[in-house]
Amino acid sequence: MGYFEQLSQKIEMKKANIGVIGMGYVGLPLAVEMVRVGFSVCGIDLNEGKIKSLKEGNSYINDISDQDLQECLDTNRFFPTNNYAIVKELDAISICVPTPLSENQDPDTSYITSVIESIKPYMKKGILVTLESTTYPGTTEELILKEFKRMGYEPGSDIFLCYSPERVDPGNQSFHTNNVPKVMGGITEKCNQVGELLYSNYIEKVVPVSSPKVAEMSKLLENTFRSVNIAFVNEIAMMCERMDIDVWEVIDAAATKPFGFMKFQPGPGIGGHCIPLDPMYLSWKAKGFRFYSKFIDLAQSINNNMPDVVVGKTSQALNIYGKSINSSRILILGMAYKPNISDLRESPGLYLYELYKENGAEVDYYDPHAHSFIDDDGFIIHSISYSKDQLKQYDCLVLVTNHSDFDYDELANLGVPIVDTRNAFKDYDQPHIHKLGTTSKVNKKQNEFIAL
Repeated sequence: MGYFEQLSQKIEMKKANIGVIGMGYVGLPLAVEMVRVGFSVCGIDLNEGKIKSLKEGNSYINDISDQDLQECLDTNRFFPTNNYAIVKELDAISICVPTPLSENQDPDTSYITSVIESIKPYMKKGILVTLESTTYPGTTEELILKEFKRMGYEPGSDIFLCYSPERVDPGNQSFHTNNVPKVMGGITEKCNQVGELLYSNYIEKVVPVSSPKVAEMSKLLENTFRSVNIAFVNEIAMMCERMDIDVWEVIDAAATKPFGFMKFQPGPGIGGHCIPLDPMYLSWKAKGFRFYSKFIDLAQSINNNMPDVVVGKTSQALNIYGKSINSSRILILGMAYKPNISDLRESPGLYLYELYKENGAEVDYYDPHAHSFIDDDGFIIHSISYSKDQLKQYDCLVLVTNHSDFDYDELANLGVPIVDTRNAFKDYDQPHIHKLGTTSKVNKKQNEFIAL
C-alpha cells in the first residue's frame, strides 16, 4: 500500500494525527473544528503565553468561547504545545501563521519560512502539508515545494502539498470556519484528492482548483475586490460632501436594486489582516511580471488617506464651536477594526489616534472589547472606563467602530459634538452630529451667510 492509500485510510478512519501551526484567529478555530469531528490535534505555537492559556481552557479568540475550548480539552484529543518535535508524530499539518507587510510594503513571508525550517528535521514520508496563510501566487511552490524537493520528497508520491486560503471573518455570526466554502489547490491531483478528503471532514464544502497558484490568487482577488470597491465608495462619500448630498441615503437607495449593485459603505479606513495587506501582495507580485496595477495602488492610496479625511472632518466640526484640534480633548469611540470584536490589526482607529496627537489633541479612547494597545511611542494605552459625566468633558467624540453595545441614544444626547464615520447615528438628526459623507455644518453656515 502506497503513502496515498495509507494516508487516505487514516483520514477516513479519523486515525490521522493533525497539527495546526499558529494558534491565532485562523488556526485555533480550525483546530477546534478538527477536534469536534473526532481527530486528534496538536495546536503548535511558539508563544508560550498562548499555549499556557489554551492548556488552562482560557480562549483569547472571540469566536472560540472558553466552553468551546474546554470541550476540546475534555476529549483528550487536543494538545497545545510549542515543541516542533511533535511533528514526527503527525500525518497532516495546516500552517496558519501571519504574513504581514514589511516596512517597505513588501510581503514578509519569514513566518512561513521559519515554520518550514522548524518542521524539516521531523518530517516523514506520507505527510500532508497545507498552507493557509494569505500570500502571493507562487509561494507554495517557491518557499515550500522547493525545500521538500531538496529533501528528496516527491509531491503526490511520498509527500502531499496543498494551498487552501483561510476565509475567517472574526465576529461573523452567520459564517464560521466549518460553513464557509474552502478553496483547495494541490501540487498534484493526488495532493488535491487527499487535501479535499481531509478538509471535507470539518468543512461543509471544499472547492478544488487546478493548482496552488489559482488558490493563492483567488484569495487575493477576493480582498482586492473589496479594497477597490471600498475605495470607490469612500471617494463617492467625499464627492457627496462637496455636493451637499447624504451619501448614506444614496447608498441605501441604490441598494434597493435587486441586481447589478453590491452595497459597500465608506468609513475611516480599512483594517484587519486581509484587506489592507492582500492587495499589496498582489501588486508586488505583478510588478515582477512588469505589470503595474493602477486600480490597486489608487484604491490603497484612497483608503489609507481616510484617517486624514476624518481628521479634517473633526477640524470642521470643532470650528463650529470656535475650537481647533490643537489643545482639544478628543475621545475615539471604538478602536477595533470592526464591530463587536477585540481585533486591532491595522485598525484605522490606531492611525487616527496618532494623527490627533500629532495635531496637538489630548486623545483617549473607549472600547468595551479592545482594552489596550501600544502606541507609536511604545506606551500602553488603555481604554477609559465608561462614564456619562466623564464623556461630557470631551470637546469631540469620534465614532470609529460601531459596536452594537454602545448606547447610541445616550451618546447622542450628551450634547458633545460627534463625528460619525459609520452612520451609527443615522436615527439622530441633531446639529452636533457630523456624519462622514455629508456636507459639513461649517460650509452650510458659510453658504447661508453668502446668500444673505
